[in-house]
Amino acid sequence: MKREIVMFGSQVLRKPCPPVKDIDDEIRALVGDLFDSMRAAEGVGLAAPQIGILKRVCIIDVSTQQPEYLPVVLINPKITAHEGEQVGEEGCLSFPDLYGDVKRYSWVEVEASDINGETFKTAGEGFYARALQHEIDHLNGTLFIDHLSTLKKQLMRGALKRLKKEGEAWDRENG
Repeated sequence: MKREIVMFGSQVLRKPCPPVKDIDDEIRALVGDLFDSMRAAEGVGLAAPQIGILKRVCIIDVSTQQPEYLPVVLINPKITAHEGEQVGEEGCLSFPDLYGDVKRYSWVEVEASDINGETFKTAGEGFYARALQHEIDHLNGTLFIDHLSTLKKQLMRGALKRLKKEGEAWDRENG
């Protein structure tokens, strides 16, 4: 089921997510909702807090940009190795039409559980590595704007103020 994507300003985006203890039907339904919501918004990744759920679950699908990487579900992911450095433009579904250059590792390895509770590792470089780091940041309450320079954030000030009102309204409506 497609869910509303939470905008910047909502407190849910700033809270670290607790680990998922049991991968049950509720978590499997959450994963389905994440894919439906991400695809409807034409994104390449989405984390549970972005639809208002504080659980360590995210999904990534960069297959249109890097066909060698299939869509992936990451439950309780953690970066276990990294190399190099890259700077590239990032955006976020919780920040429509805002972009900024973010420094990330150029290659990462991530360990997570899949939808069946099996532990696995995925590793990648380029855009896939960027997406992995971006979504894991969401699970830790970190947003891509946290990686931007003060000047870049100043230039975004007006747009961020407008988005913040939307996020705060979501908080009021959803307790």
